[in-house]
Amino acid sequence: MMRTRPLKVALLGCGVVGSEVARIMTTHADDLTARIGAPVELAGVAVRRPGKVREGIPADLVTTDATALVKRGDIDVVVEVIGGIEPARTLITTAFEHGASVVSANKALLAQDGAALHAAAEANDRDLYYEAAVAGAIPLIRPLRESLAGDKVNRVLGIVNGTTNFILDKMDSTGAGYQEALDEATALGYAEADPTADVEGFDAAAKAAILAGMAFHSRVRLDDVYREGMTEVTAADFVSAKEMGCTIKLLAICERAEDGGSVTARVHPAMIPLTHPLASVRGAYNAVFVESDAAGQLMFYGPGAGGSPTASAVLGDLVAVCRNRLNGATGPGESAYAALPVSSMGDVVTRYHISLDVADKPGVLAQVATVFAEHGVSIDTVRQQGKDGEASLVVVTHRASDAALGGTVEALRKLDTVRGVASIMRVEGE
Repeated sequence: MMRTRPLKVALLGCGVVGSEVARIMTTHADDLTARIGAPVELAGVAVRRPGKVREGIPADLVTTDATALVKRGDIDVVVEVIGGIEPARTLITTAFEHGASVVSANKALLAQDGAALHAAAEANDRDLYYEAAVAGAIPLIRPLRESLAGDKVNRVLGIVNGTTNFILDKMDSTGAGYQEALDEATALGYAEADPTADVEGFDAAAKAAILAGMAFHSRVRLDDVYREGMTEVTAADFVSAKEMGCTIKLLAICERAEDGGSVTARVHPAMIPLTHPLASVRGAYNAVFVESDAAGQLMFYGPGAGGSPTASAVLGDLVAVCRNRLNGATGPGESAYAALPVSSMGDVVTRYHISLDVADKPGVLAQVATVFAEHGVSIDTVRQQGKDGEASLVVVTHRASDAALGGTVEALRKLDTVRGVASIMRVEGE
């Protein structure tokens, strides 16, 4: 039987995502009512600039007092799309304390304080949903939290930032340098005026922390994630990648150790074979591989950012949370029972592509090979080109730990015949 009293929703933030959430709530009101089993009513919108005209939102719903809005007591669900740590953290916990469930898109806050937020939700018997915090419209959180709840996830590997994928795709397809590709991304609106969070991997690292915690039933914070940006990737790196039958992507990689006793989470540029499905992910799209014991390999693909895709994920959570409210229940909360420790990057084992500038004379290759052998790093292939007394030496290793590779590179720098290390890049996705 349809309930006639509406469920009241408070919206915190009315920017690109928030305004799209409000628009969909209005234009799809009848469909949302049918799917939920009760009407949903936008009861208030908290903003920083009240004088701005917001099409479709009555002026009497707009307020600058977000705290008063979440404290009203008649709010069923708070949708938080303001981002950042504060005041979002305080507003969310206040919402729980005053009886509201929360839908959030705040990856930075969840990566930093997800455990505390889940605890606050549980203490007040309320929901905390955040599908929109990772990979935009792509359903990823709910499959990990619910669909794969009976399986054992071993690895999550993917492209989770559309800005960096656009830039790297442009460098790959046109031969452009990093700055040229970034300028185009900015002009097209894919990159912010300050792109640091994207290009230095902070955005992807926050998402990796959330994914790792969800996949491995352990608490993984942002500080646990190894992060390496993509600003040093050059057109020459793409030439080397193509010679190996690879391309370069900024990847988020969350892995369970082979012995099952720990996990790692990392974000960095990596070469991946052109035969791997992630190599064909173009433009600002995202794609994530999930590898589990029973299900095998699953791939999730779609637009990872933008107002409409992110709002789609927010509304999906809103419907789920509203259904829970009607049924007097809550959905799945935090699952951290495994409590697996997070290993350091030094323990990570993978392949490496190392480009060296060396003297073009006899014996150099033997010296370099000896250094690799002394540090227990096995060489897969070597390619050398040189003229006029200078040469480039490209070494691709078999799988080795990051710590062993680091010791190898340090020793190589001490050789008189090695002029410099031009680049080091991991090789993933095999």
